[in-house]
Amino acid sequence: MPRPGAKPQPSKRLDGRVALVTGASRGIGAAVAKRFAEEGAHLVLTARTPGALEEIDDQVRAASGRSATLVPMELTDFDAIDRLGAAIFERFKRLDVLIGNAGLLGTLSPLAHTEPAVWDQVMAVNVTANWRLIRSMDPLLRASPAGRVVFVTSTVAREARAYWGAYAISKCALEMLALIYAAEVAKTNVRVNLLNPGGTRTAMRAAAFPGEDPMTLKTADSISGFFVELAEAACSRHGELIKAF
Repeated sequence: MPRPGAKPQPSKRLDGRVALVTGASRGIGAAVAKRFAEEGAHLVLTARTPGALEEIDDQVRAASGRSATLVPMELTDFDAIDRLGAAIFERFKRLDVLIGNAGLLGTLSPLAHTEPAVWDQVMAVNVTANWRLIRSMDPLLRASPAGRVVFVTSTVAREARAYWGAYAISKCALEMLALIYAAEVAKTNVRVNLLNPGGTRTAMRAAAFPGEDPMTLKTADSISGFFVELAEAACSRHGELIKAF
């Protein structure tokens, strides 16, 4: 009970909302995780590396006073995605927010020179894993009073840029995946959108543009507010591509 005369604490924008963030150990995913914690969400965070997830959990704890639920996993372990959906149901009975952030650049090369293994891995992470997330999390999102889904895309999804074949094609496919899902849930409480962060200071950007000065790019923290807006229960945007630049 608040003490007499105390000012009421303002409610946080994601208070009590259960949010799953993929690729949460660094870059945009880590920035979103920290911001969501500050806004009151309970986080379920996935990434490949347990140690990196634990570092983010320390930052989440500092921001919110509580720990996240950490799930070290390969998104290409599709059975693990199904187990994750079952575990979220067992614990929370619903999922309020899904942030499909994890992505793989692959090798920038002519299409004819792209190794089949690289192609398959990029498609598996950037497209198939997100479809498997939809397949597993859809009942949980529908169980939420306001399910919100955000997939991270790229400018190259809509530009025929030489040497970006596997990555660009995977992001183009991801956009159609998201828009079809948006159409399918249009009459429910679920809202689905795409977010293009633009040039951002991340490890993937550095790998794609090794000669670029990272200090000329915006930080991942600076765009986290876009994700908060799209994750709020009050957000009515649906089937849109939002540009964070």
